[in-house]
Amino acid sequence: MAELSTDNGAATKRRRDPERTREEILEVAGRLLANDGPEGLSVSRVAQLVGVNRGTAYHHFQTREQLLRATVAWVSEKLRREAFGDLNLSEIVDPTAERRPRKVLEKLANFTMEYPQYGRVWLTSILNREDPDDDPYWNGYKALIDHFVQSDLAEPDIDAEVHAMLMVVGAILWPVWKRVHNCSSNEERRKLAKRYTDEVLRFSLHGTLRNDRYPNLSPNMVGENNE
Repeated sequence: MAELSTDNGAATKRRRDPERTREEILEVAGRLLANDGPEGLSVSRVAQLVGVNRGTAYHHFQTREQLLRATVAWVSEKLRREAFGDLNLSEIVDPTAERRPRKVLEKLANFTMEYPQYGRVWLTSILNREDPDDDPYWNGYKALIDHFVQSDLAEPDIDAEVHAMLMVVGAILWPVWKRVHNCSSNEERRKLAKRYTDEVLRFSLHGTLRNDRYPNLSPNMVGENNE
């Protein structure tokens, strides 16, 4: 992170590029939110870490609550753009668009592996929303899954909401798990992202249980004593 700077040239440059300053503020706020939670976030602390005076930071975000809301929205939009680029919702579910399963999974896995802190922020924020469909990333990803399960490409009776959440949470927790147990290089992170993508695709294509070994097992038997 940038140190607190008194360089007049740097200050002038920041004033001429307010959008860049706002982006830097949100980026630092996202890291603080991931590491310290909402209680660790303040406009003045973010200003110091970014290297701008408090007046500049308060020009963009007048209150801590406003900064918190903007940071959460920024993280979700960052996830959405990483997975789907500049596509709008109708283009995401357009069957003629180039939206291959591996491509979407790889983009999400690479992003969360590179920036696990943003995944944690997003997961916390989505759990606190009254309506998750208001979230830009979830809205796009859930729409993609909805479209898939209604197509002739999917197996019957898929629960789209459960399936979507399992895929997203897995992509977020996998890099957290690996980084706790293994400090990886950039190349190692790419390999870990590929491992996640490959396993999700394998699971999606084949599942984990051999049907011939569990002839009496079916979803409508949940709760019964089946072995």
